[in-house]
Amino acid sequence: MRLIAENLGGERGGELLFSGLHFAVSSGEALMVTGPNGSGKSTLLRIIAGLLVQAEGMLRLEGAPAAFEGLAAAAHYLGHLNAMKPVLSVDENLHFWQSFNGRGQYSIAEALERVSLGEIGHLPFGYLSTGQKRRVSIARLLVSDRPVWLLDEPTAGLDKASETQFTGLMRGHLTSGGIIVAATHLPLGLEGSTELALGAAA
Repeated sequence: MRLIAENLGGERGGELLFSGLHFAVSSGEALMVTGPNGSGKSTLLRIIAGLLVQAEGMLRLEGAPAAFEGLAAAAHYLGHLNAMKPVLSVDENLHFWQSFNGRGQYSIAEALERVSLGEIGHLPFGYLSTGQKRRVSIARLLVSDRPVWLLDEPTAGLDKASETQFTGLMRGHLTSGGIIVAATHLPLGLEGSTELALGAAA
């Protein structure tokens, strides 16, 4: 499997943020997207996720499992917002996403255990702390199998123990042949990852 971008450009509000990007990420590899605020890191991830249309260039996923029709279907997107309903319980939120994205290797209970939240599935999502909310969103990556993880500042709100735990989950995803593209200001502990540095905003 290989994620390939050629001469890729992205814009926000009619302003071109980046252009001429070329990169390729293969199974088991991670790409760290770095750069100052406003340089287009989030825009790039949203383009890969199919949430925005690129301004120019080409983007494709080669060799994806047959179950996925195109790049967007093969990707999990974890953005700045956690994409959960505050009034629904943790279990209800994860059940929705599992129903929407398909079942994965882990059940909801198992995914919550993997992020050390096995006892809170019954609580409304809105009751949780900032770090707990982020960990539930990480559990969302586990309840449905998608080979491409798109992570936008994924460790925001996490304490050191949770960061270490998440690093282990990311390493496991790569070991199983997955791909990670992460926009981050902080090291994520993924040895051998490559860096794509975006320039300053105009």
